[in-house]
Amino acid sequence: MSMRSYLDFEKPVAELEAKADELRALKTDESGAIGEELAKIEAKAAKALTDLYLALTPWQKTQVARHQARPHFIDYVASLVEDFTPLAGDRKYAEDEALIGGFGRFRGRSVCIMGQEKGSDTEGRLRHNFGMTRPEGYRKAVRLMELADRFDLPVISLVDTAGAFPGIDAEERGQAEAIARSTEACLALGVPNVAVVVGEGGSGGAVAIATANRVLMLEHAIYTVASPEASASILWRDSGRRQDAATNMKITAQDLLKFGIIDGIIPEPPGGAHRDPKRMIRGAGDAIEKALSDLKGLSRDQIRDLRAEKFLAMGRKV
Repeated sequence: MSMRSYLDFEKPVAELEAKADELRALKTDESGAIGEELAKIEAKAAKALTDLYLALTPWQKTQVARHQARPHFIDYVASLVEDFTPLAGDRKYAEDEALIGGFGRFRGRSVCIMGQEKGSDTEGRLRHNFGMTRPEGYRKAVRLMELADRFDLPVISLVDTAGAFPGIDAEERGQAEAIARSTEACLALGVPNVAVVVGEGGSGGAVAIATANRVLMLEHAIYTVASPEASASILWRDSGRRQDAATNMKITAQDLLKFGIIDGIIPEPPGGAHRDPKRMIRGAGDAIEKALSDLKGLSRDQIRDLRAEKFLAMGRKV
């Protein structure tokens, strides 16, 4: 508990949990009064945390979605996928560790699974480029999807990126074209694909692997055409207005479900996914399993048609 990282708006909860830690350290088998006080403070902290997370603003959700302790792609794979075999390289230029993908068994069925990995420490973040994929990463995704389609395996995508890498070298190697080809490969799949936004779903970097039959989001994840900071800079020439941008852009799972952009919301534990990663991963696995089961038995043409209709219907007036 003492090693937990708190966000700015969680200070009231942090103070209560700090008091609980102090009492826990003092408590002995015979200290009944301390035990009673500890139970009261723990209950108060739990209620404060629940109430706080029931009323998060879009900007606060953005902070939660970016929390460094949220479970990442490798955590989901380690818990949900047996015999995971990653494939490296796009067979054109290089390996991109910002996007990891391969094959394994998810709850008894063979699948292709891929997603962005941000890294959990400084070394990992640098190695994985903070989850910002380069063109070779998206070309690797295309390679994986084509293999999955050939062998009739469902595709699972776990999205967690601030966006595709915007560096000059990525642009020189065709970043936009690579994103477009990856999106096209998603649409062309004759097998079911399910995407889950587990943290940040940023711009085309997310859409490139999230153009799926079913798009799900964790309760406090975000999915947006540009980060709130970038949008504030574009709209008002002031990145400090990021809270206004987050509110006006409708980037939360709740707003996007209302608009028909996503298909479902996966509840997070009280206090966010980082509070109970095992429970969160199990819940995400259940949601993915249900989504794949709903698509079972459809022909390849039906799967393609349903996916195309889903995206063509976005933005149409009823």
